[in-house]
Amino acid sequence: MQRSLKEYFTITLKGMAMGAADVVPGVSGGTIAFITGIYQELINTISGIDFSLIHVWRESGTKAMWRKANGSFLLALLTGILISILTLMRLTNYLLDNHPVMVWSFFFGLIVASVWFVAKQIPKWNFKIVLALIIGAALALYISSLPPLNVQSNNWFLFLAGALAVCAMILPGISGAFILVLLGAYKTITEAAQNLDFKTLAIVAVGAVFGLLSFSRILKWLFNNYSNITLAVLTGFIAGSLNKIWPWKEVLETAKYGEKIVVIKEISVLPSNFDGDPHLLAAIILMIVGFLLILFLERIATQKPITEDASTNENL
Repeated sequence: MQRSLKEYFTITLKGMAMGAADVVPGVSGGTIAFITGIYQELINTISGIDFSLIHVWRESGTKAMWRKANGSFLLALLTGILISILTLMRLTNYLLDNHPVMVWSFFFGLIVASVWFVAKQIPKWNFKIVLALIIGAALALYISSLPPLNVQSNNWFLFLAGALAVCAMILPGISGAFILVLLGAYKTITEAAQNLDFKTLAIVAVGAVFGLLSFSRILKWLFNNYSNITLAVLTGFIAGSLNKIWPWKEVLETAKYGEKIVVIKEISVLPSNFDGDPHLLAAIILMIVGFLLILFLERIATQKPITEDASTNENL
């Protein structure tokens, strides 16, 4: 696909938005990819990375391999993600520590709008579509309510943790960091990063690559063959994650990993029952801002909606 420099710059901005979401525990960068119109291209690009690229490189050279891998798209997107993670990590942690209600209110409005955005991609609703939505929502609610497992550190488990966490990152709804907490691998991996334990990080990275390449192929197949049902499940999955990012929480249990405190167990409460200043007016305003931001992103999205490409292959 031939793109201009301006279009690649726009992709980098979308990558920055994905990175900003990924640094917030409980928010998935996959949701941002979806609402900015690059989700299916991202899935198709990742699923197209295989050994055939080596054959193309041998037969036609590096330029042909780069073009087949959609390398410029990936480079622009990953550049944006890295810029955002490196520059916003400290700011995000500060805001979550000092103004959590404000941060979660903004993302709550953003995710509510995302549910509406994804749902409207489905051209025709029927019983199977509604059932798929309910299943997706129930699954997200169940996952977000699970208690964390005990801390694990064996190699096969870390490989699996990396694979599952990266799947969550590209799946709209639940964040990869949250999955690591549930699996009991968050402490091990964060300590490995702090201590520069390259062996542990390499195991997790290999698992992540395996999970990314495998899961992207599954998603591509689902979109090509059952696009409406897949969209319905994703809509439900995003909707079910709203409980996780509800701004007003009562924290029941936390764990400290180094200098970072991670919430292990919490319940949603009404603003009137919140232990502290609920900042209700400011929270409502930020929810509206988050909702309107999605409408803005939809307008500037340059990619075609998913259903335009996949609905012709619908097999319902």
